[in-house]
Amino acid sequence: MYRFSASRLNKTLDTQSVELMDPKLQPVISRMAQALDVGKISVYIYEIEPVNGLAAPDGRIFITRGFYQKYQNGEVSSDELSSVIAHELGHVALGHSRRRMIDFSGQNAVRVALGMVLGRLLPGIGGWLANIVANLLMAGLSRSDEYEADEYASALLTKAGIGTDPQKSLFRKLDALTGQTGRMPAWLMSHPKVEDRVAAIEVLDEKWTPKGDQ
Repeated sequence: MYRFSASRLNKTLDTQSVELMDPKLQPVISRMAQALDVGKISVYIYEIEPVNGLAAPDGRIFITRGFYQKYQNGEVSSDELSSVIAHELGHVALGHSRRRMIDFSGQNAVRVALGMVLGRLLPGIGGWLANIVANLLMAGLSRSDEYEADEYASALLTKAGIGTDPQKSLFRKLDALTGQTGRMPAWLMSHPKVEDRVAAIEVLDEKWTPKGDQ
């Protein structure tokens, strides 16, 4: 299931993406590459409108065309967009991208198994309850991944001399950029609440700041 899903996703990305070649962004991306001690970080534009970033199972990093247009329109700075790239690099480095594809298959198995059991115990609503339980399980795993990728990005941005301010400022713009209302309870969201993510980064800032600089 994982191989099939990954292959299908890679084919879609291959046919609907182009490499990002932006002279204003390249210096910032190069600073992150230098911090990671790699020759180059390749980033691609995925030709869809929703504002998002993506780390593919094969390790490639994508920014959607909708996100890139926000940058071109001046709604997102180059440093803020670099924080998205750093975040997606975190998903790759920490193995989240591959695990998410596997977890998706597991989620379907959980949903089917619970649906069979609850369907017998609670006819009419068993399937509905099974969907809720499966979604809650996966939302919790996804939020954990997001915090870990945020921390990786914070460390990379700090090492590259960019700092975490662009990361935090972008988080505060996300609802407006993506059109989300923010009304869904945090425990039902696949991503943590913005204020929680910013607070976690500020804890890291304080921990990493030399005592003499405070």
